[in-house]
Amino acid sequence: MKTLILVNSPSLLEISNLRMKITYFGHSCFQVEVNGKKILFDPFISPNPLAAKIDIKSIQPDYILLSHGHYDHIADAETIAQQSNAQIICSWEISEWLSKKGIQNIHPMNIGGKWMCDFGKVKCVAAIHSSSLPDGSYGGSAMGFIIETSQGNFYYSGDTALTYDMKLIGEFRKLSFALLPIGDNFTMGVDNAVIASDFIKCNTIIGLHFDTFEMIKIDREDAFRKFAYRGKKLILIEIGNTIEL
Repeated sequence: MKTLILVNSPSLLEISNLRMKITYFGHSCFQVEVNGKKILFDPFISPNPLAAKIDIKSIQPDYILLSHGHYDHIADAETIAQQSNAQIICSWEISEWLSKKGIQNIHPMNIGGKWMCDFGKVKCVAAIHSSSLPDGSYGGSAMGFIIETSQGNFYYSGDTALTYDMKLIGEFRKLSFALLPIGDNFTMGVDNAVIASDFIKCNTIIGLHFDTFEMIKIDREDAFRKFAYRGKKLILIEIGNTIEL
């Protein structure tokens, strides 16, 4: 009989107690720290007055994930990539646009594709939204990301409408939490985000794409109430703060 010996490996209890750190930099920009790596989503910080206290030079991610090409999701991608040498994951069209600006460390993807990183797996899924780059050129299809890691899985939807495709996520993935837009007007609002949380079978939702502009300001108490009524938890992180999940 062979004996399996685990050396310097965490116990199952220790693994279950590992938590992800989530920092909010305003609008739709979050940094998730998992398995020792920092993943930054959709950096729009320096042009955002609500994020004026954030020192952009202090942001040193290992990866930058871009859901689409709109200015309010890509404005600081070039600057942060250059200062941190982070690898950018984005659509093929955005990768071509960034390459012309001298950015080298890019991994292009598209909807339906997956890629194994050193922190876990990135899966690209559909987002129902437009995508153009700041100069007006085509930004490819908007997309969201499912991140699967040994510390848990989460879904970053990017800008999207409610779509029945989200049910596939709920059928085939077990999510620890999800980041969904709730600001309405340009994306789904609170009511549809609650339905989306049902589709993806996730009861812990972090709100994104709200309050930055007049057209996407929300009633926070109403939002909390609507999620709570369905037995769900809505988390709205204050800009610059970090939580653990």
